[in-house]
Amino acid sequence: MVLKILRISETAGMKIFTDSGDYVGLIEEANVIANKVDSWRVKIARDSTLFSLLSGARGLIIPHQYVKAISEVVIINRNAIPAQEEMKEDLEMSEQ
Repeated sequence: MVLKILRISETAGMKIFTDSGDYVGLIEEANVIANKVDSWRVKIARDSTLFSLLSGARGLIIPHQYVKAISEVVIINRNAIPAQEEMKEDLEMSEQ
């Protein structure tokens, strides 16, 4: 087995999918704290099945702990995507 090591700069533009096969979007950048990846900033794709679920949000921050694999694509845990109810609550709280 050959282990391929990626530079963080090589992850920009990679496609992201959930472990259930839903297309999410593309990595914009990695958020690094103390020389470790803390989270990933993701641009939500308009053709993503999650675009309407996320109420048209343009981006999302995925904590690194939800990343399952990084290779040709990035696979994340489905739980990293907030439920529609959570998104509505966050929106309502920000409007107050």
